[in-house]
Amino acid sequence: MPNPWYGPISNNVSSEFGFTLDQVNWLGNAVNLVFLPSSILVPFVCKRFGIRLTCYFGTLLLLVSAWIRYAGSVRTLDKEGAYALMMVGQLIAGVAQPVFQVLGPLYSETWFDTKSRTTVTMVASIANPVGSGISQLISPLSGTPRASILVLAIICTAVVPCAFVVGDAPPTPPTYSASQPNPSLISLVRAILGREQRGSQAYMSVRERCDFVIIMLNFGVLVGIVTTFSILTNQDLGPYGYSSDTSGFMGAALLLTGIVSAGVTSPLFDRVFTHHLALTGKLIAPALGVLWLSLIWAVKENNTGGLFAIMALIGAGSVTLLPVAIELAVEVSRNADGSSAILWFAGNLVSITCVLVEGALRAGPNAHPPLNMRRGLIFQGVLACVTVSTVLALKGTQARREMDVRVMQGTLELQRMGQEYVPSLEQDTKGDVEALEKRDEQNI
Repeated sequence: MPNPWYGPISNNVSSEFGFTLDQVNWLGNAVNLVFLPSSILVPFVCKRFGIRLTCYFGTLLLLVSAWIRYAGSVRTLDKEGAYALMMVGQLIAGVAQPVFQVLGPLYSETWFDTKSRTTVTMVASIANPVGSGISQLISPLSGTPRASILVLAIICTAVVPCAFVVGDAPPTPPTYSASQPNPSLISLVRAILGREQRGSQAYMSVRERCDFVIIMLNFGVLVGIVTTFSILTNQDLGPYGYSSDTSGFMGAALLLTGIVSAGVTSPLFDRVFTHHLALTGKLIAPALGVLWLSLIWAVKENNTGGLFAIMALIGAGSVTLLPVAIELAVEVSRNADGSSAILWFAGNLVSITCVLVEGALRAGPNAHPPLNMRRGLIFQGVLACVTVSTVLALKGTQARREMDVRVMQGTLELQRMGQEYVPSLEQDTKGDVEALEKRDEQNI
C-alpha cells in the first residue's frame, strides 16, 4: 500500500506540503529503489532464520515505517523536514515489502501439494495488487493528505498480528520438491549463466535458461508498467480533466478486477489446466501489450467509460498472469524464493526506470493540455508491445511438477504393494536430478 499511496493524490500532496511533482513521484519510486537490494537479501535471510522469523522482521519494519511517515505530516515541520521523514518511512517500507512478495512461492511449495500450489501462490502474489487497489481507493477518500497518511499508518498497525500465525514448515512435506533443501540464490544465478555442472541439483538446460529470461523480461515489464501507472495515475489523467477520485477509481479498477479474475482462474490452473501455464502466457501477454498501447489514444477528455473498460481488461489479464509467471519461473528453475526474488527485482527495476523516463517526458505548461503525459504513454505502450512479443518463443516445461507427480505415483504404487516409500532427504541432497529420476523408476 505505501508504494502507490501518493499516486491518486499527488497534485494535492504537492499543493499542501509544497513538494514538486517529481518529489512526490519519488515517494513512490523510493519503495521500488530500495526493493532492489532488499529482494536479493530476502532468500539469504530466510535460509538463515526461516520463514517465520523473516516475516516477523518484515512486519516490524512495516510498523516502524508507517509511523515515521506519519511523523512527517506534522504541521510544525518545515517542507524539508516533512519530506525527509516521509522519505525515510517509504525507504523502510521498501525493505519490508519484498519479504512477503519473495517468500510467497517458497511458502506455497513448503506447505501445499500440486493441487493447490498455484492457488496459494496466487493468494500471496496478489496481496501486492490488493494493497495497491485499496490504496488507490482509500487515499483520495481520506480527506486531506495529512489525514490520508494517518489512515495508512493505522492500517499498517492493524495487520501486524497476522504475522504471528505464520509457520516455518508442516511436520510432513506435502510433495517431493518440498522435502528437498531449497537451492541458494547464488546457485540459481550460476545456473542462469550456465556455470552449474550437468547433474547438479541447480543445473538448468539451455532451453530452461532461455525460458527463464523470457519470463523475467515479460514479468518485469508488465509488473513495472502497472506499478508505474499506479504511481502516475493522477498525472496521466489529471491534465484531461479527471479528478483525483476518478483517477484513483481507475487505478483501483485495474487492480481489483484482476483480483477477481485471478481468484477464479488459479484453481483451474491447479486442477484442470495444470500443464498449460506457458500457453496461458502466450495468449494473455500479447493482449496486454495491445491494451497498454491503446491508452495512447484512450487517454483523452470525456472518455471515462472507455478508460474504465481498458483498466478492467488490463487488470484481469495482468493479475491472472502474475501467479502463472511466478509458478512457471519456479518450474523451470526449481528454486522458489530465488526465482521470485529475481522476478520482483526486475519488476521494480522497470518501474523505477519508467517513472523517471515518463516524468522526463512530461509536456510543458504551454502544451495542450498543460503538463500532459502523452509521450510517457507512448513510451510504455511501445515498451510493452516489444517485450511481450518474446513470449511466443516460450516453451515452459513444468519440470518441478513432473518430478513431484512421478514420485507421487511411485509412492502410491508401493502403497498398493504393501510397502512404504518416503523420499530420503539425506540421500536426495547427495544425488543429482538424473540419478533421482532413475531411482524413482526403479522404485516404481
